[in-house]
Amino acid sequence: MTEKKACLRLFLDEGVPDAVGRVFEKHGHHVIYLREAIATGSPDELVCVAAIENESILVALDGDMKKIAKKSGVSGSRFAKMSLIKLSCKAPMADKRVEQAMSLIEHEWDYSDKKAARRLYIEIKSDVIRTLR
Repeated sequence: MTEKKACLRLFLDEGVPDAVGRVFEKHGHHVIYLREAIATGSPDELVCVAAIENESILVALDGDMKKIAKKSGVSGSRFAKMSLIKLSCKAPMADKRVEQAMSLIEHEWDYSDKKAARRLYIEIKSDVIRTLR
């Protein structure tokens, strides 16, 4: 008997192409586009709070989100529960890279469910995909 795969909830930052959201939706995941939840141009801190409040994994192209996530992993910051998929590739290839990384993303989410504090951090570059546990 096969296990039912978890449905991820993702919050796409405004710089992330809609095509990335469509890749996640194609794989059965729930996507919240920033423009549908908060005002475009909102500060990064508000975007992080919106993702956390929606119990979603933040998907971002913005390098500042990586800094916020790294700082939060070490300290008891208010963003300590933030999960992030950081796209460090050019926007036009982001959907293809997410498609290539999908099995890893889903695996890491399932793996994080076995830990006391569920948190996901994956960085997708043009030639490398890495995860931090």
